[in-house]
Amino acid sequence: MNQAEKKWLGAHVSAAGGVDNAPVNAQKIGANAFALFTKNQRQWKSPPLQPEVIRSFEERCSELGFTREQILPHNSYLINPGHPEEAGLQKSRDALLDEMQRCELLGIPYLNIHPGSHLRQISEQECLERIAASVNYVLERTRGVTVVLENTAGQGSNLGFRFEHLAEIIRLVDDPDRVGCCIDTCHAHAAGYDLLTPESYERTMEEFDRVVGFRWLRGMHLNDAKSALGSRVDRHAPLGEGTMGEEPFRLIMNDERLNHMPLILETTEPEKWAEEIAWLRSQV
Repeated sequence: MNQAEKKWLGAHVSAAGGVDNAPVNAQKIGANAFALFTKNQRQWKSPPLQPEVIRSFEERCSELGFTREQILPHNSYLINPGHPEEAGLQKSRDALLDEMQRCELLGIPYLNIHPGSHLRQISEQECLERIAASVNYVLERTRGVTVVLENTAGQGSNLGFRFEHLAEIIRLVDDPDRVGCCIDTCHAHAAGYDLLTPESYERTMEEFDRVVGFRWLRGMHLNDAKSALGSRVDRHAPLGEGTMGEEPFRLIMNDERLNHMPLILETTEPEKWAEEIAWLRSQV
């Protein structure tokens, strides 16, 4: 197996009409990994997954060559596991549990989440403790699904923009074997982590390894950025068309530490995803 084949590349594809359509949409763009929403991300509650849809999802993944580890679902953006108010916190925990249970039913071992926001009502530390308690809440009630914490750009009152935030949540989780991290390149760039040159890329990766540890990394989101380094503004761009340029993605494709994990595009022009995946493979 050559280096290009060791990279699991995909995009956050549509699951419109049923989650079983997601692997088909991923195959159409030449992906060997994909992300999806397991329910309508704009609603707190959705109808339960039907047995025939679950069976179809499993069959299509098998037919199209997607293993469970190549799938990295994303939770709804409505959910705030660090919510400062008890009613909002419980609502978020119940919604997060529902999504974890959907992954359980689909046989998917991961659920990618944004850590949470203090809404300027509680301290960062208190919010991090609530996030960890929310993770504990859903892990206690599910089996076989890992919560994957995504770094953020630090826009507004969102936490997770420092590697230290992710490390602290992991430290506070009761079952650390069922928690991991996902690095979003645009978010890292906006938060001030420099990936732009071979030297700065390696410094950032070494900092992640020192603060969090590569043993926790379960995937990446590959996005260029419309915003400047350290701007704390979350604006994605197609690869090579933003303030990051092509070099960070070339470095990622040749970084063996990032083999055999989902590398997912969330760039802003889905019609370019097949082209972007082909370009990434050509950089090895």
